[in-house]
Formats: sequence, C-alpha cells, structure tokens
Amino acid sequence: MKNLKIFLLIALVAVLFTGCAQPVSVEQCVEGAKVYGFWNGLWHGMTAGFSFIGSLFDDKYIIYAINNNGGWYDFGFILGIGGLFGSGVTVRSER
Repeated sequence: MKNLKIFLLIALVAVLFTGCAQPVSVEQCVEGAKVYGFWNGLWHGMTAGFSFIGSLFDDKYIIYAINNNGGWYDFGFILGIGGLFGSGVTVRSER
C-alpha cells in the first residue's frame, strides 16, 4: 500500500510539471546568440530547481535554454538533473 501511495504521488507531480511545458517556436531563437552545448546543459540541469523557484516569481528566469544545440544539450541537462537530485532509486538491504 505504501508503494502505491508513493507511485501515485510521483505520478501526480509528473502530471503537474508537464503542465508547465511550453512549445518553443523558431521565432523565439535569436540569430547570432550563443548556442548552448553539453556543459551549459549540465549546469542548467544542476540549477533547474533554483531556476524553477525563480520562475515562479519572475518571468526572466527560465529553466531550459532556447538556443541549444539539441541532443548534447539535452544529454547534459538530464545528467545535471540526475546528478543533483539523484536517480530517485534507493537500494536497501534488510537483515
């Protein structure tokens, strides 16, 4: 029963966070602006929690860089999220 409650809580949080997602159009990308790569994605992933809190109070804070190079930025972002917050899986041995 406890595992079911935890699963439902995680599912609810996931659904709430997907409601914050917004599509990005090409018009939002700025010509000649810096293109963010792997290392910037890693940093943005590690600071995503703080960026999210800031974005609740002011629109100038964003969580995900619009001008990125695609897959490598995404890979760094995911590693940054997992590196800071952990994988969410805890292994316990009971004696």
